[in-house]
Amino acid sequence: MSPLGPFARSEGSAPPPGEIPGLRGAPMRTPVRSAGPSTGPSLWPAIAGRLLTRQLWIELYGLPGYTQTLKGRAAPGFASTPRDFRPVDPAVGAGILAGRITLAGASLDVPPPEDPFNRPSPTRAFAVDLHAFAWLPSLMQEGERGAREAVRLTLAWAQVFARWSPFAWDPDILARRAFNLACAARRMGQVASEAERIRLADILGRQGRQLLRPPGGVATLAERLVAAAVAGCAVAGPAGAGLRRSALRRLPRALDRAVLPDGAHASRSPEAGLELLLDLLTLEDGLGQVSEPTPDAVRAAIGRLDRAVRLNTLPDGRLATFQGGAASSPGRVAAALGETVDGPGAGASGAVGGLVRLRTPLLTVVADAAPPARGPWSSAACAQPLALEILCGKDRLITGCGWTPRAADRQGLRLPPGHSTLTLGEGATGEPLGGWKGDLLGPRLVGRPLHVEVQQRDGEGAVWLEIEHDGWVHDFGLLHQRRLYLDQRLDELRAEERLHPAPGQKEVVRAIAAPYAVRFQLEPGVQASLARDRRSILLRGHSGRGWWFRTDGPDVAIEPSVHIDEGLTRRSLQIVVRGSARTDSETRIRWKLSPAGAGGEPT
Repeated sequence: MSPLGPFARSEGSAPPPGEIPGLRGAPMRTPVRSAGPSTGPSLWPAIAGRLLTRQLWIELYGLPGYTQTLKGRAAPGFASTPRDFRPVDPAVGAGILAGRITLAGASLDVPPPEDPFNRPSPTRAFAVDLHAFAWLPSLMQEGERGAREAVRLTLAWAQVFARWSPFAWDPDILARRAFNLACAARRMGQVASEAERIRLADILGRQGRQLLRPPGGVATLAERLVAAAVAGCAVAGPAGAGLRRSALRRLPRALDRAVLPDGAHASRSPEAGLELLLDLLTLEDGLGQVSEPTPDAVRAAIGRLDRAVRLNTLPDGRLATFQGGAASSPGRVAAALGETVDGPGAGASGAVGGLVRLRTPLLTVVADAAPPARGPWSSAACAQPLALEILCGKDRLITGCGWTPRAADRQGLRLPPGHSTLTLGEGATGEPLGGWKGDLLGPRLVGRPLHVEVQQRDGEGAVWLEIEHDGWVHDFGLLHQRRLYLDQRLDELRAEERLHPAPGQKEVVRAIAAPYAVRFQLEPGVQASLARDRRSILLRGHSGRGWWFRTDGPDVAIEPSVHIDEGLTRRSLQIVVRGSARTDSETRIRWKLSPAGAGGEPT
C-alpha cells in the first residue's frame, strides 16, 4: 500500500550620497563571489549520475529479500535514551490517543487500534510527518498509555513497510524516523513484551544500517549520519556499537562540508543550522550515556553552530528568516542554546553565513549580503538578493513571506517578490529547477552566476552598509545597490535603493524604461496605515508601538500578501513602492524608518 494514497501518482530622511560624516576608518570592500547555482550544461553531470544510479538503487532495494541484508547482530534491547532537546507539543499525542492524528496542518481520524499507515494521507506533508514519526515525541509524553500506543504504531508501520519503498524509506524521511525512534525506543521497550522489545531493536538497527547506504544527497549526509549514530547509541550490544562506529567514522568529513568555518550551514539557512545543532546535541547526550567520548569534530561543529545560531537569533527569540529557513520558535531556539540566548554573539552586530546584522538600542536590521547556495545545497535556496529583515524592539515588522521546503507547492515565493527586496521587470535572478530535471535533482535553484559586493563602515553612533548585486545586468544592464545608514542615537534607519548602469552596459543594452517594485513584507498581525501625504505609512507591531515608514518613491501602496507558517498560509500585508527605471541612467528610491513622533507626524 502506498504511504501517500492519492499522492502516490506523483512519485512539493534619506542618506546623503558619498561620504557619511562621523564614520571613521577606511572602508573595507568585500567581494562575495559565487559560481552560482548550476545551470545549463553544468547540470548534465549531475543528471547523468542521477539517471544511472536512481533506477539501480530502486531495483536493488526493491528485490525480494533485500531487507535481510540489513540484518545485523541480534540486539537484546536498548542501551540509552538519547535526549531530543526540541520542545514537544502535547496536543499531538493527546489527539492520537483520542483517535485523531494532526500533522502539518491536516488531520486524519484513526481510532485505535486502526492503522494510519495502510490508508491514504490527506496531504503529502502529512504523509512525510507520519512516516518520519514526527508524532512520536509527543505521544511519549502521555505516560504508559502513550508508550504502549507508540509500540503498537511502530510495529504496525513495520508490518506494512518492512520492505523498502521509495517514499517510506526515502533517506531524509528515514533519518527523522530513526532519530525519533532512537530517542523513544528504550522507554517503549519498558512497556513492551520481550518479543516486542527485540523486534523494536531489530527495526531500529535495520533503519540505522540503511542510513549508511546510498542513495541520499550530500546536502543531508551529515543529518543522516547523525541519525544513524544516535540509533547506534540507543541499540544495545555489539549491534549498536558497530552502527555508531560506522556512522562516527564518516561524520567528521560530512560535518566539514555542512558547517562552514563561521558556523553557518552550507545551505545558508539559519533554521537548517539550528536543526543540525539540536541533532548534534542529542548525539552528544547519547554518547555520554554509553560512556563514549564525543569526537572532536562533533564538539567543534557544535561550537561553530552555537555561535551562528546566537548571531541569527533576533530580539523576539526567533531566527532570521532567509534562504528557506523559518523563524522557528523561541522555545526551540532556547533549547539549542541551553535555555538562554545569552552568551558570545547573542544580541551583537556581526555577520555569519552572508547575513549581516546591525543594531541600535531599538532597531535590529539583518541583510542578505551573499549569493544563494548552489548545487545540491540550493534545494531550499531563494533568489532574493539583498533581502532585509527589520525588528523594532521585539516587534518583527519587515520580513519575508517565510517560504520553507514544507511549502513545496508554492515555489514562486522563493523569488524576489517573496522577500523585502527590489524586483525589476517580471524576471528573477534565479528560479527553482522544475520538470523532469527537478524530479531527478530536486528543486535546486538555477540561474546565472550572481556577484555580490559588501562595504561596511562603523563610526560613533552610526553604521553604514552598502550592498550591490549584478542579478539584473543580463536583462537590463543595471546593478542594484542597497545603501543602509543606521543612526544608533536616533534609532533611525535611512536607506536608498540605487539602480545604475553596470560598467560598459550603456553601449550594449537598449535604453528602455524598466518597471521596478521595492517590497517590504510585513509580519502577520502588523498594522499598516497610509497617511494623507501618500508617502508615509504608520506601522504598529504586536507591542502597539508605532514606527513611521517614509519614502520618496513615486507610487506607494499597502497590498495584501501571504506568509508561510509551519507550511500553512497566513494573510499578511506588504508595502510596495513602484516606479520606472531607465536602463541608461541612474534611479534612486529613498526610504526611512523612524519611531513615531520623531521628526514630525505626516498629515
